[in-house]
Amino acid sequence: MPLIGRDDEIAWIRSFFEGAGVRGGALLVVGEAGVGKSAVLDEFAGGEAERGTRVLRAAGAQFEAEVNYSALNQLLFPLGADLAALTETHRTALRCALGFELGPAPERLVVSNAALLWLRAVAAETPLLIVIDDLHWVDRASAEVLGFVARRLVGSPIVFLAACRSAERGFFQDSGLAEAVLPPLPATAARRLVDRHFPDLAPAVRRRLLAEAAGNPLALLELPSALDGDQRADFTTLPEVLPLSDRLQELFTTRVRGLPERCRLMMLLGALGGTVELARLRTAGGDTCDVDDLAPAEAARLVHVSGTRLGFRHPLIGAAVVEVSAERERRWAHRALAGVVATPERRVRHLAESAVGLDAGIAAQLDESAQALLRHGDALGAVTALTRAAELSPDPAERSRRLAEAAYVGADAGGELVTAGRLLGDARRSGALPTHSLPGAAAAAHLLINSDGDVTTAHRLLAGAVEAGDHGFDAADPVLIEALLNLLLISWYVGTPQAWETFHGLVGRLTPEPPPLLRVNATVFSDPARATEDDVAALDTLIDSVGERAEAQDPTRLIRIGTAAVFADRLPRLRQAERHLAQSRRAGQGPARRHLGALMHLGVDGFQNGRWDEAWQYADEGIALCVEHGFRFFPWYFHWVQALVAAGRGEVAAARQLTDDMARRAVAHQAAGITHFAAQARALAEIGAGDHEAAYHHATRVSPAGELARYRPTALWVAPDLVEAALSTGRRAEASAHAGALREAALGKLSPRLRLISAAAGASTADDDTARERFEAALSGPGLDRWPFDLARVRLAYGERLRRLRSTSAAREQLTIAHDTLAALGAVPWRDRAANELRATGLTRQSAPAAKSPLTPQEREIAELAGAGLTNKQIGQKLFISHRTVGDHLYKIFPKLGITSRAALRDALTAYDDTPVT
Repeated sequence: MPLIGRDDEIAWIRSFFEGAGVRGGALLVVGEAGVGKSAVLDEFAGGEAERGTRVLRAAGAQFEAEVNYSALNQLLFPLGADLAALTETHRTALRCALGFELGPAPERLVVSNAALLWLRAVAAETPLLIVIDDLHWVDRASAEVLGFVARRLVGSPIVFLAACRSAERGFFQDSGLAEAVLPPLPATAARRLVDRHFPDLAPAVRRRLLAEAAGNPLALLELPSALDGDQRADFTTLPEVLPLSDRLQELFTTRVRGLPERCRLMMLLGALGGTVELARLRTAGGDTCDVDDLAPAEAARLVHVSGTRLGFRHPLIGAAVVEVSAERERRWAHRALAGVVATPERRVRHLAESAVGLDAGIAAQLDESAQALLRHGDALGAVTALTRAAELSPDPAERSRRLAEAAYVGADAGGELVTAGRLLGDARRSGALPTHSLPGAAAAAHLLINSDGDVTTAHRLLAGAVEAGDHGFDAADPVLIEALLNLLLISWYVGTPQAWETFHGLVGRLTPEPPPLLRVNATVFSDPARATEDDVAALDTLIDSVGERAEAQDPTRLIRIGTAAVFADRLPRLRQAERHLAQSRRAGQGPARRHLGALMHLGVDGFQNGRWDEAWQYADEGIALCVEHGFRFFPWYFHWVQALVAAGRGEVAAARQLTDDMARRAVAHQAAGITHFAAQARALAEIGAGDHEAAYHHATRVSPAGELARYRPTALWVAPDLVEAALSTGRRAEASAHAGALREAALGKLSPRLRLISAAAGASTADDDTARERFEAALSGPGLDRWPFDLARVRLAYGERLRRLRSTSAAREQLTIAHDTLAALGAVPWRDRAANELRATGLTRQSAPAAKSPLTPQEREIAELAGAGLTNKQIGQKLFISHRTVGDHLYKIFPKLGITSRAALRDALTAYDDTPVT
């Protein structure tokens, strides 16, 4: 089985011995206990053996450290007792040293020379690798001989490779040999190692193990083995400090037990409080212990004091301190820490750990702490706080409520479905959970959706709980609003008018009125075609409230604002915050379901804005996250994003496969809403394939011609395909009717892109006398270059119409711009259509500007001015050309720079300057 995460280190060791073309030499591999030194030595030795090198091995042993020449005997014994290559003096000295014959103790220098000469004689026939593990335990006599040999190997066919602990060189201290420090495993390699050996770990359990092991391979392999089955599946069953396996106890606790009591107590404060300020530790210790008591631990290299802070040399040392402490000592430490920590959340956590028996006051504080943790994105911390609050609750009803809320948070935000299921079961078994508990119903709905259940049942379950609740439909009740926001998404999945009518009926009963976040989701998200200008203004106000500090956002609120923004084309305004959320989750922070939401939004945003590779990568990440957390339902969303990208690129078979998978998932979960998304992506794919009849069939499954179906927001996005497919199949009346429906919806209130789509549909269905004017009006909107695919498709349609009107020069202009934008996107079918149309005008493809060709001086000047923020009109005034000419130049510049919008100009010009044009 290959060694994980050490390819670079193995390659470096090999280059150390061979990089200069000179064989031979000596190297010490140094690292903390358990970091994998032995594994690296084994891997290197195995590779050398396969190359024909003879390998001699020895390892120091603590119980043989006082036995002279014990390690040397272990190393040389495989060579046998035939020392004919040596002189009589050297032969006798070495045989006596190794115990092969009796005699007076030989001189150490004579033994060293004899060992070196014998090894050289052996290596004369076959290159030799000497491997010494646990060098720090090698006896003094062997160490002196091996040190003598190691310093005399450069240029010989002998390589000496040894390993020892960072803080322990034994008798090789100050040996002068070259050293290589073996670091902990990188995060990705550490995760691969754990996944290989413990694939059944729950995601949160895995993250905690990875954090506490800190890349130490021994800890990564041993910590999970000390957990029982429940602890591996449910992070809330983990103890405060992870238990150590027998092997880890032997490695770490033995070094702690011998410390003075006051030293151990001071270390215990640090272990339970994390790496903390010494001043706080001093205050917490009081009369019991003091910072000065840490001196023995510093001398033993167990802790380090850096400036004003204390830290452990390895996290497992802190675990060992807790392991050897008594329960009364741990409670004392938690009480002491509760008086000095800075945040309320940490203070109440310490109070809870110091409690004996039930405590309603601490339980209430934990409840408040959970809400604060959730606002800061720590969903798992909130689950832990609520679970501990339930354990401390004297009132059975409060206990059940808190368990149900913990289950809901675990399922909705944390993504820990096994944990959520157990907590919900505990809440129900208590007998004190109300039949129509909203958190309980919401948790059950999430669990049902991500199991083999169906969304229709989940909708009925949650809607029934809302209907029967004792909340009085008070719009200020946060639990009720949370339930309704969940019901909104489930209504979207169900996708039937009945489900939406149930949802809107419940929202309509709120008094005095729905809060803004629920309102915009209930209008702009669920049925954007019928959203009012006031609804859109309310959405813009919410987006403005997000602000510039992405790290300060409540992840749940951010994602819900993003959800409302999807079909109003406002995702670019949230891009920075949602990217930050995704990045935080990759770093092991933030709630899994909110990460999933961010990836969904970023994928859609990437497709719409022409960053198709990025969109595909976000979708891949989302699918992997679904697999990790057991989200069986949600992969369809990422399949939809990938189907859109595949359709845009002309990868029709892939798009068809993805949409077929979506349709099967829709049937399995009774989620008709998914079919509308699948049909929208499929219509685009069939347009690219040139099968307009199939495209019309799929487009009208989303929304009938001449109508924007209620509660199907993708009806707005499929509209261009429906109109094009209708015109191409002789359904001119249907195309005109649909263009009229778009016009009546006044989609300009939502976004410039939807205004473009609506106006272009009207232009495409107009008669020849007015088509040109209408296309020009459609293309005159502001900021359209943010949607390069949609804009290029409109230019393509305009160019095709102009060619049929025999306006050849104008047709070439539009088709050239469209072609080059589509080429830069990789939108192959539409690019080829544009190229064919250009040829029909008499302009060969070679006559059109070639992508990546050099910028002309005027193009360069225009690009710099546009990158500086000037409008086309301002650039035209500065250069004494028309603003239309400026626009035409920009659309020739974009493919040369490999971009699709002016927002990318500045970075592209910098890269252009750094790359010679050939």
